[in-house]
Amino acid sequence: MYLAIKEIKREKLRYGMIIAMIALISWLIFILTGLAQGLGNQNTAAIDSWNFKSIALNKDADVNLRQSLITSEQISALHLTKKETLLGQASVVAKHKKMKNTSANFIGLEKNGFIAKDIKNFPTKSGDVLLDDSFKRSGLRKGSKIKLNSEGKTFTVIGFVDDAKINISPVIYGTLSDWQSLRNVPENFKASAVASQKEGFEAKDLSTYSKQKLIDNLPGYEAQNATFGLMIGFLLVISLIIMGVFQYIITIQKLANFAVLRAQGIPSSFLVKNTISQAFLLGVIGLVLGTLLTFICSLAIPSSVPLKFEPLAMLLVGFLLLIAAILGSLVPIRTILKVDPANAIGG
Repeated sequence: MYLAIKEIKREKLRYGMIIAMIALISWLIFILTGLAQGLGNQNTAAIDSWNFKSIALNKDADVNLRQSLITSEQISALHLTKKETLLGQASVVAKHKKMKNTSANFIGLEKNGFIAKDIKNFPTKSGDVLLDDSFKRSGLRKGSKIKLNSEGKTFTVIGFVDDAKINISPVIYGTLSDWQSLRNVPENFKASAVASQKEGFEAKDLSTYSKQKLIDNLPGYEAQNATFGLMIGFLLVISLIIMGVFQYIITIQKLANFAVLRAQGIPSSFLVKNTISQAFLLGVIGLVLGTLLTFICSLAIPSSVPLKFEPLAMLLVGFLLLIAAILGSLVPIRTILKVDPANAIGG
């Protein structure tokens, strides 16, 4: 490590370029990871907050809450307990003079159900709604009046909920009666689904799924995660290749120096360890600078951009990038081991 540090200090420009490369790649990977986490959170934030373990949908709904409808006859056959609650989902367009028309998900809930009880100030009467806090940026406040779809009815905003989104669209919470009206369904349709706190909840004439199954079938969710995963994976591979190329070129340039060290009795294993420790040190410095760049960038990016930095995910990505840098340093090892002191010095 001592030799590695001395060499870095002596060749500041050369190794500074490698550090800058690692810093920029790590910065890009951290931002992409933050975007992946942020978009993933905006797909599932509301669903995760409902604290259910299984959900029953119409058999023909294709694991899609928005497409599911459940009749009163199906519900009465279930013998529901306090561990189950009804909920309805409808696509709506929120309208107000202070903002552009905004696509949203209206979620109707039973006011005495376990999901509604976990939501502060949940509406108890028809016409009252809770909005995702993103509506605040549009100028809406408590007491604002909004319209949903082309309905003549006006809804009153009684509060806001932090981070309530499904499929990146903001959520509007209200009563099941308002859901029926907005969904424009006959009286015998009472909900879109039955959520249960039981893992083994069984529902006659309905299909039951786990929370994760419902999330995995959200439109575009898996494709989005796969896309970001491939992008991050390719960047890690690219960083490995670039690090390998840099280390190989630098090793070729130092063959004469290695030959002198070998002639002085320095074993090849020491030179190999020095190359690996040097790559480790460069990787750590580059990651620290990349983390600093990411932090500064996160302060400048507007809040409308869905960035979310999960510490464990960032540590994992940083660790993989460091491993890629170390693996890249293994490329020139064969060249180091083949150094012939007599030939190199004589050449």
